[in-house]
Amino acid sequence: MSVSQKVGLVRLQAYFNEVFGLGPAATLSIVLLTLLVFGFGIFWFFHAAPPDTLVISAGPVGSQFHSNAARLQRDLAKNGVKLKILNSSGALENLTRLADPAFPVDIGYVISGTSRGTNYRMGNTSPTNYPSLVSLGSLYVEPIQIFYNDGETELISGFAGHRIAVGIPGSGTHRTAMTLLAANGVADDPKTVLVFLEGEEAAKALLADKVDVAFLMGDSASSSTMRKLRNDKGIRLYHFTQADGYVRRNSFLYRLDVPQGTWDFGRNIPARDLMLVGPSVDLVARKTLHPALSDLLLESARALYSGPGIYRKRGEFPAPIEGEFAISRDAADYYKSGKSFLYRVLPFWLASMLNRILIGIVPIIVVLIPGIRLIPMLFKIRIDLRIQRWYRAIMELEKDLVKHPAPESRPLYLQRLAQIERAVDLLKMPASFAGQFYNLRQHINFVRHRLENTPA
Repeated sequence: MSVSQKVGLVRLQAYFNEVFGLGPAATLSIVLLTLLVFGFGIFWFFHAAPPDTLVISAGPVGSQFHSNAARLQRDLAKNGVKLKILNSSGALENLTRLADPAFPVDIGYVISGTSRGTNYRMGNTSPTNYPSLVSLGSLYVEPIQIFYNDGETELISGFAGHRIAVGIPGSGTHRTAMTLLAANGVADDPKTVLVFLEGEEAAKALLADKVDVAFLMGDSASSSTMRKLRNDKGIRLYHFTQADGYVRRNSFLYRLDVPQGTWDFGRNIPARDLMLVGPSVDLVARKTLHPALSDLLLESARALYSGPGIYRKRGEFPAPIEGEFAISRDAADYYKSGKSFLYRVLPFWLASMLNRILIGIVPIIVVLIPGIRLIPMLFKIRIDLRIQRWYRAIMELEKDLVKHPAPESRPLYLQRLAQIERAVDLLKMPASFAGQFYNLRQHINFVRHRLENTPA
């Protein structure tokens, strides 16, 4: 500690001693407490700042998941937040990464049903549970499209005994395909050949007649790949004649109606009204996601997915659909009331800073200032009680003098008064209470004068 710091500390101690009657230990305690409170406030201000980088687990390069992550990346960049995109095999790998606390990822696209039965809304349990994860809502419904090249098939059970590309384990395509095949007994048929191909590779295999059926979905396939198959005259797209039944039996699936000509009016694709089914695509995050970033992600999601599309109506998504994961508290608040006032009227970085000041620093100051103002009041009460104690002793002495005025009792009264005076002399009294202190001494002298000059 430098000489100037020591001098400053001595002056501060002298000030507290003069004003509050505090000794060195009490003075040091108050100084440390004040520094601790302000130190905590400053630490909280910086610690509570939202990170400027997020990591998302998306999908294979070229998949709709990956392209959606790229769109989200561009939108977040407008608010100064960087989004790092990690390639993955699909929804199941995204979920596995999020569930691993050691893996550096914040959010990921997860297809409903991927968690293998863990259903928050229905209260079901399963061997796999993800208590550290929450959903920010459903972004859209992703249909599973089944392409095949062997005549017209009305039921999925008709694919039994064929070569079927079911996606790579770890993708949402694989999970949904196996669910549908198992429901129809196809997966258990010994003649059925399951081929673990997806996306572009599955499409090439179908066109080359190396597989008979291919399940494709946006977590691992690109729009161009599925468009190429839809435009091929030798390839058929399965019409889910039992769509309502699949939705009833599988809570994670939704029915999608595609009117005739929706994909291509000139070529009339599809050539008839088509029914598809598919799971929702949820944006899943860890519970530790910063609230400000949660709002920012949902604001971007609303900008990207709230418009009308082939598989959704205007304003239908994003939606707080509680499927396999509970909607986070921050997301639920956003869906109810939107962005807070500061984030609506100010840039993200400025709103974040002011929000931390209002939530963290201001309450600390509001508590600290009354606390500091309370100190003089408490010490005034303390000093008043000390002075009043000796006033009571003097008053009792005078009452005894009135009750027992005998001359032989005066030496005893003078002795008692001397004891009171010695005790008062030993009092530690701040300068701010000097008036009351000297008034007490004058009253002691007054009583002594009365004792000494009262006639016998």
